Amino acid sequence: MELDSNAVHEHLEAEAKALGFHAFGVAPVPLELRRDYYEKWIAQGKHGTMEWMERNNERRLHPEHILPEARSILVLAMNYYQPDPDRGYRIAKYSLGDDYHNLMLRRLKKLCRVLREEYGAAQKPYVDTGPLLEKPIAEAAGLGWQGKSTILVEPKRGTWSFLGNIVTTLDLPVGTPGKDRCGSCTRCIDVCPTAAITAPYQLDASRCISYLTIEHDGPIPLEFRKAIGDRLYGCDECLDVCPWNKWAVPTSERNFAPRTLPTLREMLAWDEATFTERMRGSPMRRLKLNRFRRNICIVLGNAGSREDIPALQIVAAGEDPVVAEHAEWAIEQLKSD
Repeated sequence: MELDSNAVHEHLEAEAKALGFHAFGVAPVPLELRRDYYEKWIAQGKHGTMEWMERNNERRLHPEHILPEARSILVLAMNYYQPDPDRGYRIAKYSLGDDYHNLMLRRLKKLCRVLREEYGAAQKPYVDTGPLLEKPIAEAAGLGWQGKSTILVEPKRGTWSFLGNIVTTLDLPVGTPGKDRCGSCTRCIDVCPTAAITAPYQLDASRCISYLTIEHDGPIPLEFRKAIGDRLYGCDECLDVCPWNKWAVPTSERNFAPRTLPTLREMLAWDEATFTERMRGSPMRRLKLNRFRRNICIVLGNAGSREDIPALQIVAAGEDPVVAEHAEWAIEQLKSD
């Protein structure tokens, strides 16, 4: 019996909504994914030290190479918006609560079970973990468009969404690609503290505060330290100013609720065991203790007080040369105020 693809689409969308995804779309396979733009971006070194972005590009740019007989990519979005807690330092909203990767992957696997058991499809799920260009795929599926910041913008929703994908052999009706509705707005470009958005739709990740405080290992260049300000982990400036976020509503997903964290001075004194325990299940655990301390030093240098100097002096005398140098820099900033 031949499947009614429209009915299957409606069924899967209903299942996705029941799993907590607010948006569901389908992109076709094969799919044209701006190969020239991506390869030029990599060749220019705009990806910084994220060497993994140089690998698996045939699969990244040709999703049909991921799964034999693939016909569709299901694209799902989950809201994570919530106001910033008032605690003297900022953490990117996506990382305020539990790590989204595991939560979303578990739910995608439930949808995969439906695909397999009810429709006999083969599939592979991804949550920011495989060789997929999620945002162009989401645009192709009709969820929204890639804005001038390169972030996906959803109409009447904004920018605060996690994306998940399921590459499947099921042939489904595809969405109408999202239409760019940024117009003449340049708020995201104008607000970027490090001028990482070098032109509309052009991001130099090596200048981005999210890259510098999360992905970058080693010393943070001096030219960016003051611009980091009070941002401990990540940066939401280009998202915060997007006018499409006027429709944003706080997430109802309790796993994304902000964790309770102590002062920067207290966290600077954490040892490896304390860091591991307190950051269990958090996206920030990926930093490991040395980069976490490095970031704390920068924020204290920018937004701390002379009362923080003794704590900084302790790590300045420690064994990690990168942390020690950042602590010394912070002490100099505080003494010069």
